[in-house]
Amino acid sequence: MALFESGEMYLETILRLSKKKTSVHSIDVCRELGYSKPSVSRAVSVLKEDGYLTVEDDGALILTEIGRKTAEDIYEKHTVISEFLKSLGVSEETASGDACKIEHIISDETFLAVKKFLGKK
Repeated sequence: MALFESGEMYLETILRLSKKKTSVHSIDVCRELGYSKPSVSRAVSVLKEDGYLTVEDDGALILTEIGRKTAEDIYEKHTVISEFLKSLGVSEETASGDACKIEHIISDETFLAVKKFLGKK
């Protein structure tokens, strides 16, 4: 099932948090994104139903194989686009903010061209 931008943001956030913490819970996502508990709870429910994550008995959020792949793809886009914008002289803060928007709409063709331009595989 195709994800909306918000679903991609949740997956990317869970991935990033999982790199810093041994387990990620909904409250961690609330704090990271500044969203309400009901909003995160609803998103987690949808992502779970769609097979992108599972929820452990203790409430820990675990990305499934497809959830992890999707999150890693979005995170790669974010980092590459941010790096590209910074190479053009854009400030780190602006580059990161703009990359966060662009990562959800950039075509595969354009993204691959940016990666090639930066000398990335």
